[in-house]
Amino acid sequence: MTMHKLKILIIMGSPRKYGNTSKLAELAAEGIRDVGAEPVKIYLVDFEIKPCIGCVSDDQLACRYPCIIDDDMRKIYEMVLESEGLILATPVYWYAPSGLVKNFIDRLTVFENMIYITGRSWIEGKVAGVIAVGNDSGSIQAIANIQATLNSMGFVLPPWSLAYFHKIGDVLEDLNACMDAYNVGRVVALMAKILEKNRVEEWYKSTSERVEEAKKKAELEVKKYENDYDLRRIKFEKFKEAFSSYNRGRKLKES
Repeated sequence: MTMHKLKILIIMGSPRKYGNTSKLAELAAEGIRDVGAEPVKIYLVDFEIKPCIGCVSDDQLACRYPCIIDDDMRKIYEMVLESEGLILATPVYWYAPSGLVKNFIDRLTVFENMIYITGRSWIEGKVAGVIAVGNDSGSIQAIANIQATLNSMGFVLPPWSLAYFHKIGDVLEDLNACMDAYNVGRVVALMAKILEKNRVEEWYKSTSERVEEAKKKAELEVKKYENDYDLRRIKFEKFKEAFSSYNRGRKLKES
């Protein structure tokens, strides 16, 4: 009997297949293999992916899977659904991910927006990691942008799930960057395995009744500290007066 292998999709966002982004992605693939999962790597440059046309801005329910745009993204959608996680590897272009990656992320909105149609994001609970490579600053900014977006779509971000390199030269000569990239693959696959055994049926709970109860409790809890504001204001006024007196005294001495 063949055992099911978890698939982790590696999205290559660089048009340069021979560059540092690809090298770090290969290290991530090794990390995936070492925990018994299967890396599946694709280069976005090999696909025709048109930009998102913003259906959701015209009608909240118009943005849904399958996307109305007929292009190669339909093939990638299937790969995303069949995988337990993904790693986005991107070069840094002007403090941001590449246009290839930005297009890809925008087009994932069809999965996230299913929360308004079927009650849940179709990528909720999948695991994600990010690798960013640039010759200068901006790597962390690009990673933060991607992580915030993926998390808002429902992806799980495990610890140590980012790696970056922001120097000129061969990334394979930077042991720390290589170690980080290897571990991005490893932790994404590990988290996917953990979640497969401990399936969470509902991550984002949409329950207005329970939230209304929580709001009332929050208001009561915060009211306990209303006097703190008055005390802080009194202290501030005393500080202002003391500072003014000090300045007046100094001016008298100088004169």
